Amino acid sequence: MTRKLKRAVVLHSGGIDSTVTAAVAKKEGYELYMLHFDYGQRTEIKERSCFAAIGKVFKAKRQEIANVKFLHWIGHSSLTDEHIPVPEGEPKGIPSTYVPFRNGIFLSLAAAWAETIKANTIFIGVMDEDGPGYPDTTEAFIESMEKAINLGRKPESACKIMTPIVHMSKAEVVKLGIEMLVPFGMTWSCYESDDIACGVCQSCIMRKRAFEEAGLKDPIRYRK
Repeated sequence: MTRKLKRAVVLHSGGIDSTVTAAVAKKEGYELYMLHFDYGQRTEIKERSCFAAIGKVFKAKRQEIANVKFLHWIGHSSLTDEHIPVPEGEPKGIPSTYVPFRNGIFLSLAAAWAETIKANTIFIGVMDEDGPGYPDTTEAFIESMEKAINLGRKPESACKIMTPIVHMSKAEVVKLGIEMLVPFGMTWSCYESDDIACGVCQSCIMRKRAFEEAGLKDPIRYRK
């Protein structure tokens, strides 16, 4: 008799954190319904190709791309507005790469999809470590979103939001990914470029440091 897998909606950007999170969901016996968001970001073409490739590796049951380009219209982020330069290095406070309430919007759509496919679990690769610059990545925010989502769902379809890497450092995430044979060469982190990673934006710097601290070689190429 074939064992029926649990269903989970997995938010996936194509980056390290969401890919390791997907690997955890797979290992825990979930059938993956992977969800990617096109919000008009600079590197969407590359992110979309990573999403497609990684979904095949993990044998996702379904992969869907949600068009949320109204975030581009809302603006106020260098990820969606080419008139705002992507900052180099690690800016203090809330950086220009912050997209207002992005994870709240993503989780709301994921919850709606999860309810229709009868999935009671959502996986998202947020980390408390990112909290100072991105307030919608903290455990406290996710817990609040889970309560709000369940207040707005059918009583029999309560949903749990899983954040398996929330208390980990980037280096720990990389080490976990290596242990789980995550194809890091298929992932993308750069905020600026979609061919060769710039190497100087905040995301590239954090990625490079994570691999260095983990004592491992990053399989992607950098300009700097």
